[in-house]
Amino acid sequence: MNVQLLRTPPVEVAADWLAIGVFEGQTTSPPSFRGTSLGDLIEELLTSKELAGDVGSTLPLYGVAGIKATSVILFGLGSKEKFGAGAAFSAGTAVSKKLATKQRATVAVLLPEGPLATASALTEGLVVGTVGPGMRKSDPSRYAFDTLFIVTDPTEGLVDALSRAVIVGESINLARDLVNTPPSEKSPTILAAKAREVAIASGLGVEIWDADRIDKERFGGLLGVSKGSDEPPAFVVLEYLHGGESPTLALVGKGVTFDSGGLSLKPSASMEDMKCDMTGAAVVLSTLSAIARLKLPINVRGYLALTENMTGGKALKLGDVLTMRNGKTVEVLNTDAEGRLILADALSYAAESRPGAMIDLATLTGACVVGLGLRVAGLFSSNDPLAQKVLDACVATGERAWRMPMDEDYKEGLKSTVADLKNVGGKWGGAITAAKFLEEFVGETPWVHLDIAGPSWADSDSPTRDAGGTGCFVRTLTYLIEVMTSHTTI
Repeated sequence: MNVQLLRTPPVEVAADWLAIGVFEGQTTSPPSFRGTSLGDLIEELLTSKELAGDVGSTLPLYGVAGIKATSVILFGLGSKEKFGAGAAFSAGTAVSKKLATKQRATVAVLLPEGPLATASALTEGLVVGTVGPGMRKSDPSRYAFDTLFIVTDPTEGLVDALSRAVIVGESINLARDLVNTPPSEKSPTILAAKAREVAIASGLGVEIWDADRIDKERFGGLLGVSKGSDEPPAFVVLEYLHGGESPTLALVGKGVTFDSGGLSLKPSASMEDMKCDMTGAAVVLSTLSAIARLKLPINVRGYLALTENMTGGKALKLGDVLTMRNGKTVEVLNTDAEGRLILADALSYAAESRPGAMIDLATLTGACVVGLGLRVAGLFSSNDPLAQKVLDACVATGERAWRMPMDEDYKEGLKSTVADLKNVGGKWGGAITAAKFLEEFVGETPWVHLDIAGPSWADSDSPTRDAGGTGCFVRTLTYLIEVMTSHTTI
């Protein structure tokens, strides 16, 4: 999609659609339209509450006199006092979703007042909204605009912020497409090949390990989980090393391309969305692609542990003991707690290169969804400064995470009589005991674990997001890395 900054009076913009944002409680039209027939109509609609201005609301207007645009769509921005990157992203997504159901040659969006961060977030949402989940529909359900005009008076840094926004929006859509791809079309080896394709296109270094290499590298968890599947596992190492002598950030992603639960079999209804169990890997790949395209001066390595979790004749049995990369042994008492087994190897390997910090993302536990719901990720960390940096990045982008406790007594439930650890704790605090398990494999590295089981997937469509994969935390990780380099353009 061609995105252009347009410095033209909005009434003079010749486009198929002109999109104008309004705030909750607003009673006057935007200054550009005051004294025009469109301005009078907007004020009438606001006064009569035909458009409340809440985020996600839209109202199309046809045949408006006095402007060059063929049609107008008003869209809600929410409360002006609370307007930030999160609301801007959702508002942009909503209006783009509404318009992208048909082919549009030109769409112009009047940029609302606000800092560069909201301009970027709104544009990211506009890009995201043009892509739907219907990738296998016989007729497309969403169309990218030929040209998207961002209408505003240019300010310092705005061009860079909009260029950034397009890259971030496209990276979110990459993650969404990977998650929404049917599981038969993204076996571990196929997904690894896709990662190579993305890496080469983005300018990343990439190395892919097959099952023999994984065995030689002593990845007992990844090999153990993969045994129940006819599809071999894969391990992907991505590199973006443009930060000179500065410390490296390690990003680790869980990549279970389909999770049946293994012999601890999930109910059928719980398997319906298990193509999304590789969201962590998709987010890591998409974030690395974004920072490479943004040419940020930083060193980052990404690690994707890819496997299916199936019920074949060689599948893990309850009571089996696995030896992980760092030598620790694990008694498997629930084969549906497989994500932590493959992450244990990946984290151990990543920690060996002594990164300055490490963040893993995983759709790890249903317990986190029970505790925090579908929109909030659980954040777990043994390092307060790193945890706060991630939380600050979440606030800046409007994505949501909540820090959970990591007290030592939670580790008691992981004690095994036959091995160093069990892969599950007791009945309570399942998301926390899972994080305590992962902590055993990070050594002294500053580390954050994001359990994204809730926000990674939307069960149903809404005005501000599509059903299916959400591409969560690509925005947050990209922003976090920009801040680490002090090269953020927003």
